[in-house]
Amino acid sequence: MAKIKQLIECVPNFSEGRDMNVINQITDEIRNSAGVRLLDVDPGEATNRTVVTFVGEPDAVMEAAFRAVRKASQLIDMRQHHGAHPRSGATDVLPLVPVAGITLEECAELARKLAKRLADELEIPCYCYEAAALKPERKNLAVVRRGEYEAIPERINDPAEAPDFGARPFDEGVARTGCTNVGARDFLIAVNYNLNTTSTRRANAIAFDVREKGRPAREGNPITGKVKLDENGKKIMIPGTLKGTKGIGWYIEEYGIAQVSMNITNINVTPLHVAFDEVCRCAQNRGVRVTGTEIVGLVPERTLLEAGRYFLEKQQRSTGIPKEDIINIAIKSLGLSDLKPFNPREKVIEYLLEDENGDDKALVKMTVKGFAEETSRESPAPGGGSVAAYMGALGAALGTMVANLSSHKPGWDDRWEEFSRWADKGQALSDELLVLVDEDTRAFNKIMEAFGLPKKTDEDKRLRSEAIQAATLFATQVPLQTMQAAFGAFELCQAMAEHGNPNSVSDAGVGALAARAAVLGAGLNVKINAASLKDRETADKMIAEAEQLIAEAQKKEAEIIGIVERKINEA
Repeated sequence: MAKIKQLIECVPNFSEGRDMNVINQITDEIRNSAGVRLLDVDPGEATNRTVVTFVGEPDAVMEAAFRAVRKASQLIDMRQHHGAHPRSGATDVLPLVPVAGITLEECAELARKLAKRLADELEIPCYCYEAAALKPERKNLAVVRRGEYEAIPERINDPAEAPDFGARPFDEGVARTGCTNVGARDFLIAVNYNLNTTSTRRANAIAFDVREKGRPAREGNPITGKVKLDENGKKIMIPGTLKGTKGIGWYIEEYGIAQVSMNITNINVTPLHVAFDEVCRCAQNRGVRVTGTEIVGLVPERTLLEAGRYFLEKQQRSTGIPKEDIINIAIKSLGLSDLKPFNPREKVIEYLLEDENGDDKALVKMTVKGFAEETSRESPAPGGGSVAAYMGALGAALGTMVANLSSHKPGWDDRWEEFSRWADKGQALSDELLVLVDEDTRAFNKIMEAFGLPKKTDEDKRLRSEAIQAATLFATQVPLQTMQAAFGAFELCQAMAEHGNPNSVSDAGVGALAARAAVLGAGLNVKINAASLKDRETADKMIAEAEQLIAEAQKKEAEIIGIVERKINEA
């Protein structure tokens, strides 16, 4: 399967919120770092603190974060800092947040590595908190930042209180930079649920119903009664129904409605769609209706995909459809365009990065006519490898189409999940093969770039030869991956030919033909590229695997076409 691009978000808080010259110098370090996108800069005068948000692949984010912290340590003197927000360093907190293709545990490990680098190279003492904590009690940021900057001279010399990295006696350097708290946490979604009421009281009641903290227990009247206290004099709380959420009700004059404003602090425990349904339920219990949802800031793609699939499953509809269609279901179901049009290209983190860094010349962005014309031109790429991958994508897409038609066939309602699972598999194969369409062309271009390297000296020649071999190996691996993915379409097409909607059996047959063409076509590319590899053991293994896939593809295609012909004759 094609590897999902890893994306992480970084949200550093810098202890300067008033001097835009300083703030701009720090954020320019991020803005000018390759491979990241600066999403937001939010300075606060009263807090004297700026919250910055940027995103990218892990290595790029780690480097950009390091540069920003380094610049902040040069420009911010904590001895002169005063503000309303708790703080302990020039870069106060530095959390890493998983967005796509990476786990919280992996982000925690990256955070520890970053903390060590800051301590080793910049001599900034660092604590690790939340998921990156090296001590259980340090999961809580309040514990890590206890006493704030003013407590550092005492804490840094206490073995039990010392930083995780960079501990040393309090000196002028520490006095200037303070300590930085590096952590990892789950993605936080800020969301408002729109209500068909202007009552803040009603909105608050709904918020208290659902938020994890809940509401105080009271004696007698649940609104005006005396708050109940435990034996320690603390309020007794009645928990809400949604874990990992905070919420409050308010009235928004701009819209003329009340909202339940919520922070979902753990989208793995309480996804957006689960929170939506529960707010709807509690609102209905109080005679109020949720009219829509307003997402504040950005969301990961998976949040909307999970929501779209959830609502499709409630309708007993197939989820094996293109991502764009799934997200459109989420937008409609959650009412994301209730207050203003919701544009995924502006609200989904992955799409923002894709639009900024995307290749407008990507083959998969062309029209069918444009792809054919580009293939016909005298340039050697796109060539047979890209065309083979596209044929494989079409084969998987045809099998997926039959699965979706079968899922929605009248009288087959009890089988919708069976066909939906097949459609999911087919959609994943088609998506992978579409990625390989451009990957094959990139592989060819890498070979051309390697041949263009200088060859004046013996060292030049050695490096050029190594680059050519590495590029050739990659150009052999890509079509082999195309063969493997395209071969997966046979299982889908055979199942649909045997058990799918009989009116579409010919489509399953054409899908098998396309899959065979993809396997055999990509196989030719494996063989021609492997012939140029000096590592014959590796080359022979890849050719042998290709030959086996070709033989099995021919058998599968014949078997499926036989089923199709029989079904047509029986009709």
